[in-house]
Amino acid sequence: MLSIFQKKFFLADLLGGFTDFHNHLLPGIDDGAISVEDSIAMIQKFNEYGVTNFVASPHVMGEFYQNTPETIFPALEKVKKALPKGNSIKAAGEYMMDLYLIEQLEKNKVLPVTSNYVLVEMSYFQAPINLTEILFKIQNSNLRPILAHPERYAFYHDSNFSKYKDLKERGCDFQLNMLSLSSHYGSSIQRKAFQLFENGMIDFISSDAHRMEHLEKIGNIKLNKKQVSALEPIIEKSKALFQ
Repeated sequence: MLSIFQKKFFLADLLGGFTDFHNHLLPGIDDGAISVEDSIAMIQKFNEYGVTNFVASPHVMGEFYQNTPETIFPALEKVKKALPKGNSIKAAGEYMMDLYLIEQLEKNKVLPVTSNYVLVEMSYFQAPINLTEILFKIQNSNLRPILAHPERYAFYHDSNFSKYKDLKERGCDFQLNMLSLSSHYGSSIQRKAFQLFENGMIDFISSDAHRMEHLEKIGNIKLNKKQVSALEPIIEKSKALFQ
């Protein structure tokens, strides 16, 4: 139990009843879990933090991981057959905003996180040239984009959040990576993560866990009381997606 006299709080202590909707738990179809055994070990580690509900979100990108429901659902079924009692899991995708996503939208093969939210990402080097077109096609498919880990796009880092605000105006919600609250991706990403959520720019939070190492690091993330106060509404909004 958290004490009001603690100077530092563990992020993991805030996650009871939380649904992790950005992770790479499905085995063998992207750069996440390799085997079902890996998947179950990660789920059991999540359980230590009070997390028992999952939406697996394997990468979907034209150049590397051309996943579709036909590749995602069989991997999901393998995990379901071994799933520890008291856990639930379904599947979505983390969609690179590229031409392959447009194709999947046109074929009605996009797997959303919920009925009206889809998880998307972009290259770490630059935004897609046709970003406006892609966002329009997503929204024209009655989906609202959640941009994964906006803090990790260094080309959007500026002092007044102008590029982030532009994305917000285009209808994007933002999902923070838990690991960005540590130095895992580097100090500049960590600083931007805190700046974004302390300034009310973040809508949701999730793990983006690919392997056990990531979950162990999440378990060690500490926050001060001010940071907890800013983060709690984001966690509650994340929970509300699945209520």
